[in-house]
Amino acid sequence: MTRSKATTIGFTAILMWALLALFTIGSAPVPPFLLNALCFGVGGSIGLIWTARRGFGVLRSVSWKVYAFGTLGLFGYHFLYFTAFRLSPTAETGLIAYLWPLFIVLLSGLLPGERLGALHIIGALIAFAGAALIVLARSGGAEGSALGLVLAFACAVTWAAYSVLSRRLGEVPTESVTVFCLATAALSVLAHLGLEQTVWPNGALGWFSVLALGVGPVGAAFFTWDVGMKKGDIQLLGVASYAAPLLSTLALVLAGIAQPSYAILAAALLITGGAALAARASANKA
Repeated sequence: MTRSKATTIGFTAILMWALLALFTIGSAPVPPFLLNALCFGVGGSIGLIWTARRGFGVLRSVSWKVYAFGTLGLFGYHFLYFTAFRLSPTAETGLIAYLWPLFIVLLSGLLPGERLGALHIIGALIAFAGAALIVLARSGGAEGSALGLVLAFACAVTWAAYSVLSRRLGEVPTESVTVFCLATAALSVLAHLGLEQTVWPNGALGWFSVLALGVGPVGAAFFTWDVGMKKGDIQLLGVASYAAPLLSTLALVLAGIAQPSYAILAAALLITGGAALAARASANKA
């Protein structure tokens, strides 16, 4: 698989994550960890069907350490994310949690064979400014806690580390993500039973939203992201990830849930400009 093709496949994860907010709203009032369990259960089941093409022997060849790493990445990120917003449901929490694309760009410079250029860093910072406009525009009057902000930072570091370290596991088949998803679903069930009350999806729209989440943003997205991180342009994908909150907001506007604004336009220009700088830097190093 070529680097450009893997990058394109990785970018489809960002497109799917753009629908995360829309389908999450549709899945209300399901509590977060139960929603996590249902969605990762669907995603893992789809992964099993996909893995069956090559045979399940490919899963037996993967070390338990890799499965532990992947499960810690997926479940750890979501556990920290949900807990952070429970303790501090503020715009600041969202901004800190969304530092992970910038961390991916910075940490990628530590990988063998990767060169981190100044344009990558500048592009990531400009794109982050665009994402900041989106998050701050959604801010409410809620009060937060210092612990919530710390957990948001930890969740950003967790996802960035998971994504970058996946590059070091380039020989591990992407089918292993199936086990990551199923294990995350099982741990989410335990978290739900210990921390939440059970509330099932409301009607056909609610169940459709849960299924759509499991098929896309909380399912196939992790498989395509794995391909992008292992074989694609990791710096370009890191900067491009800032398109997710912008595209997510546009999806809400098209659905009539959010209103268009100058902040969205400004964010679009900043994120596009940042991604263009990163793409130029990647083209120069090719």
